[in-house]
Amino acid sequence: MLHDRFLMTESKKPLTILLASPRGFCAGVDRAIQIVERAIKRYGRPVYVRHEIVHNRFVVQNLEAKGAIFVDELDEVPDDRPVVFSAHGVPKAVTAEAARRDLLYIDATCPLVSKVHREAERHSDQRRTVILIGHAGHPEVIGTMGQLPPGAVLLVEDVKQAEAIYVADPLNLAYATQTTLSVDDTVEIVTALRRRFPAIQGPKMEDICYATTNRQAAVKAIAETCDALVVIGAPNSSNSMRLVEVAANHGCAKSRLVQRTADMDWQWLVGARRLGITAGASAPELLVDELVTACRERFDVAVEEVRTTEESVVFKLPRTLVA
Repeated sequence: MLHDRFLMTESKKPLTILLASPRGFCAGVDRAIQIVERAIKRYGRPVYVRHEIVHNRFVVQNLEAKGAIFVDELDEVPDDRPVVFSAHGVPKAVTAEAARRDLLYIDATCPLVSKVHREAERHSDQRRTVILIGHAGHPEVIGTMGQLPPGAVLLVEDVKQAEAIYVADPLNLAYATQTTLSVDDTVEIVTALRRRFPAIQGPKMEDICYATTNRQAAVKAIAETCDALVVIGAPNSSNSMRLVEVAANHGCAKSRLVQRTADMDWQWLVGARRLGITAGASAPELLVDELVTACRERFDVAVEEVRTTEESVVFKLPRTLVA
């Protein structure tokens, strides 16, 4: 038996894992999860959550085990139980309906998403049409467009649409962006809009959040030296999907999204000697550890962490959950 184990160890091929850093949870995701946990502790089980609090099934299932019930709409929430709004933000109509029903609601919208909401409102107050750069159907986009009356926000998803969009009053125009976009793609779209509409107003600081920017930069730092790269995240997570695209566009064509280690196709790694690993902003570090452990079982692993910047951002919790 000992001899067999020795042979197994000897037969393992070497694999260097490059861990991109920063990776995983951002301050907005951490805050949103804490809000649900503290709400359960304060108000008891169950606490309802409208939509996934963040886009990660592992996180959602953990919160379900603690007493959270996830629903699609407010009509599924009983009158006597609290409801949490997800980190992606909600249209004003949702908040208004909660207030009409006198529901106890707690808003877990990421402060950086709320900042985009306020920008859109400010532009609307100044009679500007707002072009929102983002992905149709994403909860954050639905929430941002829902801050203003129908027609006040026009959605642009790519350069082609930026080149074709019609605006009635080009002199009174502004743009905002979804916070989880590709930095490179967004620059191209903004460039096209500025060329077509020189008077367009934009944010003083880009709307793409610090965590999205940092995680993309970390992937760029390792992509060229990797034979393959895995992004741990959910397929409905915009920032995770963008990381796969960034890796492919910056030197690692063999890149893919994996939700959990159980979903890993190990044949896909045949021939790879250097594997990059990162995690989207809604994926916990536990899932990274899980994948590294599984790699150690199959390869002779050496781990190198490549850090491109330090993060120290922390967002305050709602006062109702702190006292």
